[in-house]
Amino acid sequence: SHWLGTDALGCDVFTRIIFGSRISLMLTAVVLGISVPVGVFLGLISGYMGGKTETVIMRVTDVFLSLPALVMALAICAAFTPSIDKAMLAVASIWWTWHCRLVNGITRSIKTEEFVQASKVLGASPLRIIFKDILPNCASPVIVKITLDAGFVILVGAGLSFLGLGAQPPAEDLGTMISFGAKYLPERWWMTVFPSLAIFFIILGFNLLGDGLRDVLAVEEGV
Repeated sequence: SHWLGTDALGCDVFTRIIFGSRISLMLTAVVLGISVPVGVFLGLISGYMGGKTETVIMRVTDVFLSLPALVMALAICAAFTPSIDKAMLAVASIWWTWHCRLVNGITRSIKTEEFVQASKVLGASPLRIIFKDILPNCASPVIVKITLDAGFVILVGAGLSFLGLGAQPPAEDLGTMISFGAKYLPERWWMTVFPSLAIFFIILGFNLLGDGLRDVLAVEEGV
């Protein structure tokens, strides 16, 4: 009756993986829901405006990108009481940089196109040009980037929980399950192996989805 066995407390491992996956996916949705709009907006503004505005935004972006995402998230989470909410905010506060860098590059290449120059001649405001002419051309690369990022966000979130800085009992995610199961290795190996496999297959699924969308939307390989 227990497909993947039970843990040290007698709870069904398969059921715990299902509920743990929900929390991990919720963390991913919240992180990307916050970081993507911020990163896209800053990338559009910096790429279109140029000058000092671009310099300031991109230098801040470079500072965040110069350090590994997990290290930055650990440093931020360590300053607060461990919880899933703090983990979400910590990861979201650093994840916008990837989308800012991507959209900035696209905007800089698009703003010199003839249709953008035509809008300027017709008297369109900068915001109208940014959101009507440039933003739609950024949509496909950003969508692909989101799907590819989702797996990495899950991995970072699981890493934080494994170290005790993410989800706290009784609201456990996959990282918390792995941390709990590691105490019983090697006797109860399934308590660690199966949650780890769940993370692996979720990340694999998002990566395959991203590769498929990249082919369908004809996005350049560098995204």
